[in-house]
Amino acid sequence: MRLLSDIRRLRKKYNLAQKDLARESGVSQSLIAKIESGTVEPSYSKAINLFQVLEQHQNKLETKAGEVMTKKVITVSKQDSLEQVIKLMKKHNISQIPVLEHSLVCGLVTENAILEKTISSLGRIAHLKVIDVMADAPPMISPAAGLRTVLELLRDSSTVLVMEKGQLQGIISKSNVLGKRD
Repeated sequence: MRLLSDIRRLRKKYNLAQKDLARESGVSQSLIAKIESGTVEPSYSKAINLFQVLEQHQNKLETKAGEVMTKKVITVSKQDSLEQVIKLMKKHNISQIPVLEHSLVCGLVTENAILEKTISSLGRIAHLKVIDVMADAPPMISPAAGLRTVLELLRDSSTVLVMEKGQLQGIISKSNVLGKRD
């Protein structure tokens, strides 16, 4: 939740003069000065206008998914053997691989899914295929999506795929965003 006291801090953070914020939000500069000094409370609509402009400036400065993604994405098909997938994971030191079917993402294979299947199959996985262990496709976003969106998606998913015009452009895991902050 944003507070009126945040306006001055955000305006300065985005290097905006009061007159610039006033022009962009359709609010008078004198009203902004009074809000920032705490001498007046604006109407709801004026406060919304101010925060919308400040949020637009935040979005311009925010790191984008395309900047943090891994561009080289290893993929497999539904009919590949689990043994092949395990070799790929070891070779590339990765824990999850998107599954493509006719260039479309249709699922995800993870180390955990392979381990669970290995345990339930008593270690006999030679006959198993990707389709036997794959999970639903992970969330997909545009390269222009902001880091905040990526972080929200990574709360519930181990990975996020970056798509543009239906084509897989990259993959983002939690390790891609560690240390990245706006």
